[in-house]
Amino acid sequence: MDAVAPAQEPAPPAAVELIALTKRYAGGAAAVDGIDLRIASGSYCCLLGPSGCGKSSTLRMIAGHESVTSGDILLENRNITDLPAAARGTAMMFQSFALFPHLSALDNVAFSLKMKGVAKAERHAKAQDLLERVAMGHLAQRKPGELSGGQQQRVALARALITQPRVLLLDEPLSALDPFLRIQMRAELRRWQKELGLTFIHVTHSQEEAMALADTMVVMNHGLIEQVGSPHRIYNAPATEFVARFMGGHNVIDTGAGKVAVRNDCMLIAPAEAPAALGAAAPIPATITDVEYQGTYVLLGLQARAASGPTGVSVMLPEAAFNSRPYAPGEDVRLSWNAAHPLAA
Repeated sequence: MDAVAPAQEPAPPAAVELIALTKRYAGGAAAVDGIDLRIASGSYCCLLGPSGCGKSSTLRMIAGHESVTSGDILLENRNITDLPAAARGTAMMFQSFALFPHLSALDNVAFSLKMKGVAKAERHAKAQDLLERVAMGHLAQRKPGELSGGQQQRVALARALITQPRVLLLDEPLSALDPFLRIQMRAELRRWQKELGLTFIHVTHSQEEAMALADTMVVMNHGLIEQVGSPHRIYNAPATEFVARFMGGHNVIDTGAGKVAVRNDCMLIAPAEAPAALGAAAPIPATITDVEYQGTYVLLGLQARAASGPTGVSVMLPEAAFNSRPYAPGEDVRLSWNAAHPLAA
């Protein structure tokens, strides 16, 4: 008798699902143009793209701060498309933190409970507990003007969490911070997301930030989704020329037989008179335009004479390789790459 295969359990519902989601503003093209997206429960998702790509409009529609032209938004299989923001089960952390300057950190965190009529002792106890969780309990009585940027962000996070959201929405929360603090705070955001077990949806224009934080990256352009995937996959296997160029670290080169995207640390460079490397793609003549020392590596900027015309190309050389054979602006060279491993653009 044949064995009966065990029934497969249904996949858990996505925390957020967007179905043909569209946003049109009066007299303009679609800011978000019929996108479909599933965001796994308990994951950190970054919406990434240039200004005007639709990422912030998408976030605001999920939050209920922007009306939907057409399509649906589901939160754990519940249609929230037309619900008011307070009834959705989401909370928003804004770029500016939007803290009340005249209220203490404690009262800022407790404010939404006050609006719901929760007694003072109860709301303060809950607010104090959340401030302790984000290492701000000892500064509960300070006002925002007496706090650093990183401390204000922690207060804003605690204020968002007091509503017990299923999904936390973050609108470029690190852009107002200095570079050192930005790196520190993104590590804390990642830690908080894992500890809380919540779904985070984070809008950013920074490729570095998205790669450091995300389980899933969503690259958008002109209101459409260009690619969805892990940071590793999107960086190493860009699905389109736009993604390859936007993520940086890639060169898109027209070989005459089609375009390829090649990471700049996978490029091969040799003096113009050197023989072609065995196993490399047919070399392309180029001229060095810039040489930038970056510590452990040297970044060369070049003007390549590709099949479709002059093309800007960058090459990352380890410091030791550059020191053994330095290159200078104005020098003619030949570019190539391992012919077995180009990334299709």
